[in-house]
This record gives sequence, C-alpha cells and structure tokens, in this order.
Amino acid sequence: MDAGSLSSSSSNASVKTRSRCPLQEQHFIHRKKSQENLDRFIPNRSAMDLDYAHYMLTEGAKGKENPALSSPSKDAYRKQLAESLNMNRTRILAFKNKPPTPVDLIPHEISSTHRQDKQAKPKRYIPQNSERTLDAPDLVDDYYLNLLDWGSANVLAIALENTVYLWDASNGSTSELVTVDDENGPITSVSWAPDGRHIAVGLNNSEVELWDTTSNRKLRSLKGGHRQRVGSLAWNNHILTTGGMDGRIVNNDVRIRSPIIETYRGHEQEVCGLKWSPSGQQLASGGNDNLLYVWDRAAASSNSATQWLHRLEDHTSAVKALAWCPFQGNLLASGGGSGDRCIKFWNTHTGACLNSVDTGSQVCSLLWNKNERELLSSHGFTNNQLTLWKYPSMVKMAELTGHTSRVLYMAQSPDGCTVASAAADETLRFWNVFGAPEAATKAAPKARAEPFSHLNRIR
Repeated sequence: MDAGSLSSSSSNASVKTRSRCPLQEQHFIHRKKSQENLDRFIPNRSAMDLDYAHYMLTEGAKGKENPALSSPSKDAYRKQLAESLNMNRTRILAFKNKPPTPVDLIPHEISSTHRQDKQAKPKRYIPQNSERTLDAPDLVDDYYLNLLDWGSANVLAIALENTVYLWDASNGSTSELVTVDDENGPITSVSWAPDGRHIAVGLNNSEVELWDTTSNRKLRSLKGGHRQRVGSLAWNNHILTTGGMDGRIVNNDVRIRSPIIETYRGHEQEVCGLKWSPSGQQLASGGNDNLLYVWDRAAASSNSATQWLHRLEDHTSAVKALAWCPFQGNLLASGGGSGDRCIKFWNTHTGACLNSVDTGSQVCSLLWNKNERELLSSHGFTNNQLTLWKYPSMVKMAELTGHTSRVLYMAQSPDGCTVASAAADETLRFWNVFGAPEAATKAAPKARAEPFSHLNRIR
C-alpha cells in the first residue's frame, strides 16, 4: 500500500475559493552566482624556467661586464650553444603557456579526416532551473491518479479538481474544456488520443468521457466497464484502455456502439499505471497490489478474461511509473512507491528483470529521452526532484530541483525535448532537460493517422 491522497476531501474542496488563477505564469528573480575575483595578475609559475633565470642573472651577464673574458670564438660558441638549447629568450616571466609548433608527421589531409571521425561528442548542457512555472491550484495530491498529458498537437491537458484545462504550448493560451459536477468528480485521469484532437477524461464516478477539443463537444460517455473511479488511461490507435480502482482493465473500441471488446483481470487493487508498447502489441499495467503485469494483445479475448503474459512480483510497493523504451521494443522500465523506491528494467519477451536501482525515494513517473539513451524519473520525499539517468549505466547525469512537494505527474512535448512536471505544491514546471539534439531539430514527421476516421460511428 503506497501513500495516496494527502489533500483534503473533495467535499471540502468545493467550498474553498481559488486564490490563484490556473495556468498563470509565475515570475522569479534568479540571483547570479558571484564571479571569482579575477583582478590580480599572477605569473604562471609552471611556464617559468627558474634555472634559466638564475643563469641569466649570474653567468649570463659576465661576458658583458668583463670584456677581457670575451673573444669572437667564445661569443660564436656561446651563441651556437644558446640556439641549440633554446636559450635565446628575452622573457623570463611568462603569463601563459605557448605550445610548440606541432610537426606534421602525417599528411594534413589524412590527419584532419581522422580527427573528424574520432571527434568526441560535445557534452550537453542541462539547465538546472525550470524554463517556465505555471500555477496549478487545486491539483489533487493523489499518487494513483494521472492528471497530466501532452498531446501531439502541442497542447497540454491538466485536470485541476473538477475541471480540465488546455494550455497551448505554441502561444501560451489557456482554455477550459470541461467542468464536471461534484457528484461525478473529481477528474481522475486525462489522456490524449494519438491525433492530438480528441481526449479521454476519467471520472470518479467510474465513467470515461470522450471530448473533441476543436469544437469543445463531448462525443460520448463510456459506461459499465468499471464499478469505481478510473485513474489510468492508455490509447492504442482507436482502442482506449481504462484501468480502475476495481482492479479491472478494459479495452474499449471507441468506434462502435458497444465499446467493450476485451477485459484483463489480474490486479486485486487499484490499477494506477497503464502503458502500451510502441508496437501496440504489449500492454504494461501496474497496481496498488505491488504487481506489474504484461499483457499480449494477440492473446486478448472478448469471451473471457485475458490471461497475462507475465506476472512480475519484484516490487514491494505500488507500481505506477511505467515507460517503454523507444529504442528497444521489449524493454520496459517500472518504478515503485515509497516502500520500494526502485526503478527496474524488464525484458518483456522473457519476463526477466535486467537491472534494479534504488533511487532512495518514491518513484512517481518515468520518461525516456526519445533522442538519447537517457531516462528521467520524478520523485517524492525527501528531495521532490527530477533525476536524469544515463542508460544502461544508470549514472546520475543531473538532479533538477524546484518543486517543494512530490512530483506526481510528468508529460513530454511532441518533439521530445521539453518535460512538464506537476507536483503537489500546485505548480506546473517546464524543463529543457532533454535538450534540442540534431535529430529533434529536423523537420517533424507527418502526424499519425487520426484514430477517429469514422466520426459518425461514435455514439
């Protein structure tokens, strides 16, 4: 059992008034760190030749002071010796090193080509501060919910108590999509369809609503799949998978009148994490029963409950954070709650645990970098930080702090470069943690085919 909601009850929430407007930007003044004192001119002692300096102060001036000891032959010998020993210098004190001129033992054309091939990849700068911070008043502090998602049309959706707000990342505009009644709310999950136009909204009353965000119109309600709240959602083309507090997982074909086509039964407590693999063939589900299941789409049956492919029991707390690797189709990362604190990696073909890393705090969310072999995790007590890991070594690359309470939800921009994080401190922060690599700056591919190709069939 993991720590769930820490906020006041929904009945009390409706009474209180909002002190801040949702999704308004916060402005902070960041003090620059004091620069080092660089106003002193100190010689570079490593570049000095103290032996030569001593010689010039003692022996080198004897010839000039006593001409009787000097002769043309001795002068010529001394000059030739000085040239051989590189002693024809006038500077004794040096403030910077001047490297000797390199000798090209290899033709310039060959050496330059070799250097280009072996050139090391420059280290990416990772900003430690969030780029933007927005207010998120009345964000429900519940570990088991999924209240943040970023669609392919570059619009971010966030549920604040009974209302879903849309924030357009291209121009920063905010709009209100839907507000539900207290008897149906609060909203427990949001998830964009692949087309970036339609969105699914899970409710506390066990129903799921489908909305068209371009017309602000509700298309239909999905009823009968669950008996309790729907806290997790996942799309697989036109299939919407829902996970509820009743432990059931339901596949809904949103194109047909009777949408329920498959049911997965395995979890004994609330399903708090759902993710389809990039191929759409495997579904990962995590629950408050500390179990992680992998389901095979090909084995799904409409007649009876589908048998799982793998039942993984290694976690010792609730499993909410799930992320499929974008560069290896059978690699799944999972994160455990406050009693587990581990990130585990799985081969979903065999069910083997490849690695386990103790992060030291509750793992709330996981995101893979789409352009590099990196994994981002968000955490709860004690640091409430975002941690960037290098895969597969799992060396910490950066720790991003700023939130003052556990970072419950994360979402990734369509280009894969920016991450939005929502925390129990009622703020929404944007981080340029994945940078802007060359692969991400190229022309974006064409949008995926719209899953609602037959809108007139949606009842």
